[in-house]
Amino acid sequence: MIRPRYLRKGDTIGITAPAGCLQQNEIEPAVELIKSWGLHVVFGKHLFRSRNSFAGTDSQRASDLQRMLDDRDIKAILCARGGYGTVRIISRLRFSEFIKNPKWIAGYSDITVLHSAMQQCLGTESIHGAMPRVVPPKQPDLVSFESLRALLFGEVNEYKLQPNRFNRPGEATGTLTGGNLSVLYSLAGTLYDIDTRGKVLFIEDLNEYLYHIDRMIMNLKLRGKLEGLSALIVGEMLDMKSSPSGFRKKAHQIIGEAVAEYNYPVLFGFPAGHGKVNLALPLGREVKVGVEERGCRLVFSNE
Repeated sequence: MIRPRYLRKGDTIGITAPAGCLQQNEIEPAVELIKSWGLHVVFGKHLFRSRNSFAGTDSQRASDLQRMLDDRDIKAILCARGGYGTVRIISRLRFSEFIKNPKWIAGYSDITVLHSAMQQCLGTESIHGAMPRVVPPKQPDLVSFESLRALLFGEVNEYKLQPNRFNRPGEATGTLTGGNLSVLYSLAGTLYDIDTRGKVLFIEDLNEYLYHIDRMIMNLKLRGKLEGLSALIVGEMLDMKSSPSGFRKKAHQIIGEAVAEYNYPVLFGFPAGHGKVNLALPLGREVKVGVEERGCRLVFSNE
């Protein structure tokens, strides 16, 4: 995998919105925080446009992202928010200039579309991490954004975690892939469908009916996406909903039962996704997963 250059003070980062719409005041705390890192910030031309639930038309959102992909002076692209809409513009984008001058693309949730494109089509690393719109006014989530800063500047090598009673112990090494489960499910059969063979798969999700989680996990299993993993990391599975039909099996049960026949380590409760703490993850990077009764480690390769 190609690793973009780490950031240095004085670099310029761009903020664009390939999916949902937002207001400028919603990202001002994040912009001030990013500037405090010694970085310059530029906005996409149509960043604060609105069309239905999107940040402007498909053409406008694609145009903003394309300019930032092509601009050699922009060293990283932060997606302002998720929502829905990235899949509508992915086929409009051209990466010929980007691949000559790779840069970090960071975000989560709907931005899983871009992460999958980075790995499946371009062979480049990207960052699953905090987005500007989710900084609470006057009270930035310093844990999530500090992990994003540290990863962008090449300063983080590993995370140490508390044990989780649902974990399955073991050690494994593989390339980290994945993202939002619902988005990964929606990409099945496309050019951007993830390759999980020998990989460390990370998944997270929010506000889904539990039987939807079961459906998506079974889809991964039936397509062979769970069978050949090196390890599985389960992030935040928040605000799951029972259905009127009575399906109430918990997310960890659904996932645990689906992978019970396989022999790789499983790490539950990793603090990444839609929760309060969203630790930055270098997708496309080789990582080592260690799951033990006394605690867990996720170590990033720097080679």
